[in-house]
Amino acid sequence: MAKKYIVRLSEEERGDLDSLVRKGKEAAYKRLHAQILLKADVSALGDAWQDSQISEALGVSIRTVERVRTRLVEQGLTAALERAKPSRVRSRVIDGENEAHLIALACSDAPEGHSRWTLRLLGQKMVELGYVDSVSYETIRQTLKKTN
Repeated sequence: MAKKYIVRLSEEERGDLDSLVRKGKEAAYKRLHAQILLKADVSALGDAWQDSQISEALGVSIRTVERVRTRLVEQGLTAALERAKPSRVRSRVIDGENEAHLIALACSDAPEGHSRWTLRLLGQKMVELGYVDSVSYETIRQTLKKTN
């Protein structure tokens, strides 16, 4: 199967990557990504190694080699040298208003049949009262710990 993402570096890019690898002043993952790109380069100056060869030589998975090549082609050299940014964005389940409700609930008397509030009970009560659609006990714990 033909590779979809082919690495072709210019002389200037090769020089930059070579100096990055030789200096040793950069983070280890940056140096590793630079080495992957240098080995995967199919231009006249490049080594044109197969992914499996690069994987064995540098001690990384083949998938890592593929990801670095893909990022170079799609996003450019600087993105290929950096770590991938997380793609999902999480919104806060408990914002300021819900936090106030949670604290008031935690300070109130425990429900019938319980001597004190547990994290799970607090989460269930928050859902029952309609403050949130769903919430984990870990979110409750972190929120209460932050406000302590």
